[in-house]
Amino acid sequence: MPYSLRPLLPADAATVLGLNNAAVPAVNAHDEASLSALLAASSHALVVVHDAAPSEVLGFAVLFGVGADYASENYRWFSTRSDSFLYVDRIVVSPEARNQGLGVLLYTAIFTAAGAAEVGQVFCEVNSAPPNPRSLAFHSRLGFVPIGEQATKGGTVVVCLLSAPVDPGVR
Repeated sequence: MPYSLRPLLPADAATVLGLNNAAVPAVNAHDEASLSALLAASSHALVVVHDAAPSEVLGFAVLFGVGADYASENYRWFSTRSDSFLYVDRIVVSPEARNQGLGVLLYTAIFTAAGAAEVGQVFCEVNSAPPNPRSLAFHSRLGFVPIGEQATKGGTVVVCLLSAPVDPGVR
């Protein structure tokens, strides 16, 4: 595969901001300041790039470990139910790079990071209203199962809360 993963660098911020905001409502919108704060608070932030153009970000993931100082409604929901997890706050692949295995590549790195952190689960959420059936199907193929549902953003969004064990045999 001609793609590589690397840590998200400060020089990537503008591209990541554009990818993030193009993916709304699947993820929350950000401005420069709020994205910078999110990245600073995260435990992991990585990007996927094409080997022939290593400065061109095609996708990214932002993760939080246990005990993060993070006010996300979804992160707090998971935090009250487990003390052994890695939380995927957001994962975005550019529309032009979809269906090339980049989501799987990012999740392989996520599960590797979870294994290195010796946590038992990877958590994430996917919108069920407004619906995101492609993302739900993708996560199901990776071994994620629903463990709850909650309304967020003052009831304007409903998310399906998902969990997958940190066990490479599952994927």
